[in-house]
Amino acid sequence: MKVLITGGAGFIGSHIVDQALEAGYEVCVIDDLSTGKKMQLNPQAAFYEMNIASPDIQQVFKNEKPDFVIHQAAQSSVPVSVKNAVGDAMTNIVGTVNLLEAARQYGVRKFVYASSAAVYGEPQYMGIDEAHPKHPLSPYGVSKYVPEFYLDVYRHLYGLTYTAFRYANVYGERQDPKGEGGVVSIFVDRALAGQELVVFGDGEQTRDFVYVQDVARANIMALAGGDNEILNISTNQETSVNQLIQLMNEVLGTTLAVKYKAPREGDIVNSYLDNTKATEKLGWKPQYSLRQGLEKTLHFYQMSK
Repeated sequence: MKVLITGGAGFIGSHIVDQALEAGYEVCVIDDLSTGKKMQLNPQAAFYEMNIASPDIQQVFKNEKPDFVIHQAAQSSVPVSVKNAVGDAMTNIVGTVNLLEAARQYGVRKFVYASSAAVYGEPQYMGIDEAHPKHPLSPYGVSKYVPEFYLDVYRHLYGLTYTAFRYANVYGERQDPKGEGGVVSIFVDRALAGQELVVFGDGEQTRDFVYVQDVARANIMALAGGDNEILNISTNQETSVNQLIQLMNEVLGTTLAVKYKAPREGDIVNSYLDNTKATEKLGWKPQYSLRQGLEKTLHFYQMSK
């Protein structure tokens, strides 16, 4: 069985590639290396350096004839989406439709799609389940939401099976703190460099931090389950930024310097996603606590310094 993984040189995608190979799948990767890194690409995977909106995608599908597609490639920066909404839509919407067309034409059995918690917008209640109202607050949130409709249309028109995952705040090894890094990778980078941590607001704002290995495992499980479902991939727990810093201090045995600044306009204060449906429909649960995930992440960055 062969899996085509887009974004397979990126943060989440590279972990999915590794787990797919470990599970015995043949793997090919499409990545334009705009944010992915060739050094993160597993050498056992065939590699095509290509933008997902390119018409050349058809040739890759023709050559490789994948049984499954796991689509992780995306423009994932909210600020970039605000500055360049057209470019964001070209990658996240047109690129996804381009892949769906190729999947349809070349007999792909299933399409697994990475959506985002950004589709929900301001929480109306907690924990946010899949039925929660969708009011994206950025072009990025819109461009991750729209392909969910295309997935359902392609299922109705062509019988293409799918699973879509709305990720909470994913963290872990290979996340780039210099780009659109999550708060964990930024904090880890600054902590190991001996720099103070910068917190916008009072630090009591909460997020749902899910470890990248758990996210990758959900994608592999979706190759054999969770058909035609949209599922939150999360821990079902909210952690404040201050609690995150405290945990990092405990793991590192340090007392990190913290500078509190004014809250950023538009930032959501509290958020966590209900993962009950992923457990029921896919049999997935996170295996790593935040402490365990932080320990592995910190160890990785300490070794790579």
